[in-house]
Amino acid sequence: MSLSATGDPVLLQDDTQVSVSIDLRPGTLTLTRDGEDFAVHHALVEFTSVDGDPWVAHEVTFSAQGRDGKPVGITVDLLNDAWDGPRTGVPDAVWKVVALAATSADDIGITYVPPGRA
Repeated sequence: MSLSATGDPVLLQDDTQVSVSIDLRPGTLTLTRDGEDFAVHHALVEFTSVDGDPWVAHEVTFSAQGRDGKPVGITVDLLNDAWDGPRTGVPDAVWKVVALAATSADDIGITYVPPGRA
């Protein structure tokens, strides 16, 4: 296959969402929902910027398996209902996943500071 390209891709301010996908080592993160444990193996973190405001992580979708081996998706909203701060009760491990994704997002100009550390 022959491939060529010209120019450099640039994110426009109109681009208000960026998703960063990360694979997690199996067995390193377990989420418990309604008393049931799920082994997480993948996370998709969505970052957003509204009206040119700084980028924030607003949602994480985890791909996991329950004890029965069936796949399940678990979505965690990271911002409160007013979208002006972090949602209370989000486990620290979820914020660590966001920070891991933000490391990759930094490569495209997204800067992220975990809640309470700004």
